[in-house]
Amino acid sequence: MEFAITGLFGLLIFIADIWAILNIVQSRNSSSNKLLWIALILLLPLLGLLIWWLSGPRQGRQ
Repeated sequence: MEFAITGLFGLLIFIADIWAILNIVQSRNSSSNKLLWIALILLLPLLGLLIWWLSGPRQGRQ
């Protein structure tokens, strides 16, 4: 049996990745930093999203 991310789980990951990319684009970070985060999310959709969510730049925190 082969493992594949499909169906509802795949759709949820896709939506979360789009949400993360939109947040990255709208952030105040430098263009190169934005590009690195977007590349990470596009290359590793689930893992990249988790890494961004846990350690990505936070706005409003000081």
